[in-house]
Amino acid sequence: MTEFDLSRVAVGGLGLTGRALIEALIARGHHVVVTDDQPEAVMKTASELAVEIVDSTSEADLAELLNRVETVVASPGIPRHHKLLRMADEKDIVVLSELDVGAFWDQRPRVAVTGTNGKTTVTELTAGILNNSEVRAAAVGNTEVSFVKAVTGQYDDTEVFVVEASSFALDRVQHFRAQSAAWLNLSPDHLDWHGDFESYATAKAKVFHSQTSSDFAIVPHELGSITPWLPELESQRITFGLSAGDVHCTRSELTAHGEKIVDISDLALSRPHDLLNACAAVALSLSIGASTHGAQETLCNFGGLPHRMELVTTNKGIRFFNDSKATTPHATTAGVSGLDAVVLIAGGRNKGLDLSELASVKAQVRAVVAIGDASEDVIEVFATDLPATIADSMEDAVSRAFDYAVRFEADVVLSPACASFDWYSNYVERGDDFKRIVSELGERGRAT
Repeated sequence: MTEFDLSRVAVGGLGLTGRALIEALIARGHHVVVTDDQPEAVMKTASELAVEIVDSTSEADLAELLNRVETVVASPGIPRHHKLLRMADEKDIVVLSELDVGAFWDQRPRVAVTGTNGKTTVTELTAGILNNSEVRAAAVGNTEVSFVKAVTGQYDDTEVFVVEASSFALDRVQHFRAQSAAWLNLSPDHLDWHGDFESYATAKAKVFHSQTSSDFAIVPHELGSITPWLPELESQRITFGLSAGDVHCTRSELTAHGEKIVDISDLALSRPHDLLNACAAVALSLSIGASTHGAQETLCNFGGLPHRMELVTTNKGIRFFNDSKATTPHATTAGVSGLDAVVLIAGGRNKGLDLSELASVKAQVRAVVAIGDASEDVIEVFATDLPATIADSMEDAVSRAFDYAVRFEADVVLSPACASFDWYSNYVERGDDFKRIVSELGERGRAT
């Protein structure tokens, strides 16, 4: 095990993860200083924690700080090109991920899930399968409960941690190891944070960091864009896919290693991306000790997560889906491709991604309502082939989409392919607003 000196630590960022890190380090007797780009905004929190705060926009202040710490631990939101990390590298100061710190303190088995899309769903499904197999598991990481918070007293009776591992958290990983790890898929995302696609893909590949021959690597049967970035694996490879792989689907059932797990007709969700998520979760959970019965029970009762192709209501025969979590074109195409006729509400703040990928679902899309900063770019993808318009609010977008849906006998799907930060503070707020407006529309109309 690599030894780290955590006696004097600079924690970058005072968000939820940063606070959890600070509290855990202080509880273990370590000296902590926090840095933040907006020190005035978090001064009250720093005071509550009784920690010194340093303005991380000031190179002079950072230089002085780095002369008196041994280690830097960056919150996931601190981009890799930030002054704090760049200057720490120049001074050869160890920079750790929050995942490293948690793994350093806790030796319980870990499952890790990464990928551009589907991480949260597969994480929750895997934890559910394990719990229904009488293996006490907790879904943590890129969720409301950070990994470091989970291992410091929140889950004393947990036997296995299922960690949703974002590219942000994996970028600086040095110590974290998962006994079973899955890389679900890869498409461009967070290029504004990583700087380029190569850095993003390289960070994702670290989900297999330090695995040994006794561990398991879960990867798609059709590796596709993952292929150039997949490291040489010492661990045992298990594949999943729609029609081939160690865990896959036939026309009628989901099978694992030659054994039937569940009839597809018994699943609450069976669109292509739902089945892929189910296969990945089964592969992960079985590798760590789950039972086929636990997998069957979990999959049959899983109705999906909020903001991920979530059926909100049906009004005059038109279904309204909230897919606000889809913040990349790849996520939008995955959700929309499972439907027959769609009026798409898309747009928001583009994360530097090529929205032209949306054109791959033109066969399903009947009309488009564009929203937010990227509305003109969305229109450019579709306008020559389909009816398309720009809305100036979510209320306007839902109204226009409803009119199109009645005309074309189509479903309405909010699947933005962009971040929410132009109109909303996060994708949850955006999705909740959409659901509120749709519900009010149902009250005015004839909801069924």
